[in-house]
Amino acid sequence: MNSDKALLNFNQSLATALSGDQAYAALHQLVDTWVGARLFTIMLVDMDAMLASRAYSSDAVSYPTSGTKPIEMNSWFDIVHGKQQSFVANTLEQIASVFPDHELIGSLGCGSVINLPVILGGKLVATVNMLDAEHHYTPERVDRVEQQLCLPALAAVLVDQYTGQREK
Repeated sequence: MNSDKALLNFNQSLATALSGDQAYAALHQLVDTWVGARLFTIMLVDMDAMLASRAYSSDAVSYPTSGTKPIEMNSWFDIVHGKQQSFVANTLEQIASVFPDHELIGSLGCGSVINLPVILGGKLVATVNMLDAEHHYTPERVDRVEQQLCLPALAAVLVDQYTGQREK
């Protein structure tokens, strides 16, 4: 599917989404078409409570959408929250330096990641997390994510907030 058709499909899916899950599934499909992701998750962030919760997961067994986890103050936090920039790692070793679940990530065939921050009102409200094989996220793919996925990601989060529903 070409890039324009993928965006059109996303726009149509988002316009008819009745839940956050539907909006995130549409974003997941767009990401798969544009840059690919073996594992795709959305984390909602509550900076006041310093908690993150997984709102969507392409692998609900390994990464379920229940519960919360504390936000860790590390180099990842400095990049994604402090600088409001994407975190990119293209080897499992780089991932291991910030993610304690690196062994699980590796067992799923993933060794590269892009965490795209979703910013609303100047605050981090979510991250879009794309993981794939080592060295998958080339400079071209990172550019595409950073230049073309910010608005679709924000739109999906807003649909989730607007509908206030998630499928179970």
